[in-house]
Formats: sequence, structure tokens, C-alpha cells
Amino acid sequence: MRLTLALILAPAIAAATPYDGTYLQNSNGECALVGVDGGSLKIEEGIFYGGEMECRMTRPVQVVNMDATLYTMSCSGEDQIWTERAMLMNDAEVEGGIIMLWDGYAFRYSRCDAE
Repeated sequence: MRLTLALILAPAIAAATPYDGTYLQNSNGECALVGVDGGSLKIEEGIFYGGEMECRMTRPVQVVNMDATLYTMSCSGEDQIWTERAMLMNDAEVEGGIIMLWDGYAFRYSRCDAE
């Protein structure tokens, strides 16, 4: 019985991703201001904290022949709830940076120095 319960609850337990960290939204951004315009975004234990929203990063799928992961993003913010797919990958040009792709949009984020 206990093993069955543990297996049921296991997918709900948050886990770190290879992209965990704090990233600048733009070159003039402020690392200390997470989740606000002009600040930074944060990925921590499978949760993406963006501009006035947060998304649970679930169902990770490694992209074949790429250093990238496709996630189902279950998001909420501004009194709305939605689900989308997003792909994250390490930035090959910026040390510690990531690239995030949403349907029709691509974003490049630099890692904040003060982790």
C-alpha cells in the first residue's frame, strides 16, 4: 500500500532541471527582481517564474540529436490558467545562458552572475 502511494505521488514531487537558475530578461534587467517586467526570470525545481506568471515544467522529453528538452508548461498568472509546450536549450554562444522557444517565439537569456 505504501509503495503504491509513493508511486502515485512521485510525479508530483518537484525536481531540479538542468536549466535551474536566474536569468536576465534583457541586458538592462535587474537580477534581484524575479518575475516582473525589467527584472529576471527564474527556473527552480521544475517551476518557471516569469513576468507575473509561473509554470510547472512537466513531461520532459529530450530532443533527439540536440542539447535541448521539450516541456509541457502548465501556467498560471493574471487570473488565467493555460498549458503550452516550450523547448529549452543551453546557449552555445553565451556561457551559462539558455534559449527558450515557445510556439512562434524564441528568447535568449543570460544567467545572472549572483547565484
